[in-house]
Amino acid sequence: MIGIFDSGTGGLTIARALADHLPGYDIVYFGDTARTPYGNRSPEAVIRYTLRNIHFLLDKGAKIIVMACNTASSFADEHITKRFDIPIFEVITPAVALSLNVSKTFRIGVIGTRATVNSGIYEKKIREINPDAKIYSAACPLLVPLVEECWTDKPETRMIVKKYLYPLKVRQIDTLILGCTHYPILKKIIQRKIGKRVNLIDSSLAVSETVKDFLEKHPEVDNSLGKEGKAEFFVSDVTEHLENTARIIFKRNIALRLIRI
Repeated sequence: MIGIFDSGTGGLTIARALADHLPGYDIVYFGDTARTPYGNRSPEAVIRYTLRNIHFLLDKGAKIIVMACNTASSFADEHITKRFDIPIFEVITPAVALSLNVSKTFRIGVIGTRATVNSGIYEKKIREINPDAKIYSAACPLLVPLVEECWTDKPETRMIVKKYLYPLKVRQIDTLILGCTHYPILKKIIQRKIGKRVNLIDSSLAVSETVKDFLEKHPEVDNSLGKEGKAEFFVSDVTEHLENTARIIFKRNIALRLIRI
């Protein structure tokens, strides 16, 4: 199985993208909805939660892991790769590569949780490839709760998105990385507020392409994965709002199974 985890339901955007790019592959998803968002947690807590989440997915039969959470990817990547002898994918590197591929001016914006923005991980990875790139970041702490509460089409949400994006818009960026898996749910609003000429980088699409490419190049890993079309979705807390969010992402009803870990 392909194991995927996030701090909430936003990672379902990656589960959906993987299901589209790799139809028929078995997947198991865990959303730590009881502790979302990770963006307001300490690095130590994020690392602890991440290790627990991965062990849960391994117990469910996962052979590869996708860390769908940007905050976990920011803080936990180095710690995780040292502890597990399986392919583990994070969402930051694929998004960085895609942003540099499409940007013409190399004036790149990043929006994410406070933890992701404060970590400076996007700036670090972008400058490793292009030291001359200009990166402008903005923390958007209210967007995850708004998505989790299904406030995706409220005037208040549009106002908040506009306010968050204004400092990036005046910097005349030509590319914007959606540095949180919840943000693609707000993609239409974000595109409208930042301007149609700005490229939006959806990490769910970038990482799904990365996983697909990896499996094509590593048949020994690909052959170890189940391909019976099974999909299991676990969460550490379940509410009607979360079920609605899952339905919006997958465009059908998704059974969210409650698990206490």
